Amino acid sequence: MILEITLRMLLALGLGFAIGFERKMRFKEAGIRTHTIVCVGACLYMIISKYGFDGADTARVAAQIVSGIGFIGAGMIFYHKEVVHGLTTAAGIWATAAIGMAAGAGMYWVSAIASALIILIQCIMHLKFRLFRSRRVVKVNISFKDPTGDNAAEIKELFGVERFSKISGRKEGEDVVYSGVINTDRLIGIREIHELLTQKPFVLSASLADDDSF
Repeated sequence: MILEITLRMLLALGLGFAIGFERKMRFKEAGIRTHTIVCVGACLYMIISKYGFDGADTARVAAQIVSGIGFIGAGMIFYHKEVVHGLTTAAGIWATAAIGMAAGAGMYWVSAIASALIILIQCIMHLKFRLFRSRRVVKVNISFKDPTGDNAAEIKELFGVERFSKISGRKEGEDVVYSGVINTDRLIGIREIHELLTQKPFVLSASLADDDSF
């Protein structure tokens, strides 16, 4: 009995370490220690629920692990500048807890195969294929003159968008100057901004934005 329990905990330790090591190599928030502790802890809970209480319903303890690990995962998720961060890390911790539960229940092959699949998925999704890349939205602040109403359409076509996310106008002498914000998934850098300012005389200013102001 002791040997079998020790084997299960060592398996959970090794699998948690392997998943955490892959995360650590990609400089993620949760690394080796977090994944190892979660995996071993979930395994220990399963062992206690199975052998620590005679006649107890082990499924109830397993259900509490699933809900309890959600609090840890929720702490890894935060919202910043219209982007959700830490969602994959939280899902990884949740899955690691399930692997520890499987190891604690004596489902050796299930826990090992699940760990291999998680690591494989993470490696494949980080390959430099366009199919696996997340769309990165670039926000551009732009001011321009548009006396005929055609310049706004030209700007939208230039950035490949159908509309401005924000637009306002102000009177400057005899001219009306428009200030707009464009969200685009095109790669925009200093060179593109320079070309825009030099080749489009109706564009007064253009800049990459980090916030919602313009």
